[in-house]
Amino acid sequence: MKIALITENSQAAKNGIIHDALTGVAEPLGHQVFNYGMYSAEDEASLTYVMNGLLAGILLNSGAADFVVTGCGTGMGSMLACNAMPGVFCGLVIDPTDAFLFGQINDGNAISMPYAKGFGWAAELNLRDVYAKLFDGERGLGYPKERAEIMRKNRGILKDLKAVTCNDMLTVLKNVDQDLLRAAIAGEKFAEYFYANSQDAEISAYLKGLTQGAREAEPA
Repeated sequence: MKIALITENSQAAKNGIIHDALTGVAEPLGHQVFNYGMYSAEDEASLTYVMNGLLAGILLNSGAADFVVTGCGTGMGSMLACNAMPGVFCGLVIDPTDAFLFGQINDGNAISMPYAKGFGWAAELNLRDVYAKLFDGERGLGYPKERAEIMRKNRGILKDLKAVTCNDMLTVLKNVDQDLLRAAIAGEKFAEYFYANSQDAEISAYLKGLTQGAREAEPA
């Protein structure tokens, strides 16, 4: 599984802690982790929680990532922004029990965590336990197990509902504020990670054209 980490500007200083906890759990399980930043509070490219959602939509809908780990101060803003995107099913996860139930019942493709509220002593241990519950073993098995089939059915109904209520991702990219979009993909490692892993030629071509156009418009 390709896991993307996205950190919002107010919590950028914690990116290293989050990344270390995530890679420490996910990589021994055979998953790949791609850190899309922010890497520090001083990064030139700054991500708001709204941009987190837009970037998550790009990564998941293009196939560049299979799962997104993001968050903000409370986790709620990034969760709302992610769930505004087509094909993104993001849960607010605070502790390992949340992670287990989200994985088994909802089987979504993104989580948002609070990195300010309640982020105190031994926070890195909570992160590791959350990631262990998310990425170790099979997800979507249901809990309790006897309700697995109805939970699977409801996930399908929700997916179909979202497909009706949301535009496809390429349409979103063409109609969203283009300056917001440029800012969301301006991270230091975005081009390196995204274009090597994207499986959607149309999304890739549109984003390349957008960034190329921005470079050509810069004064000499």
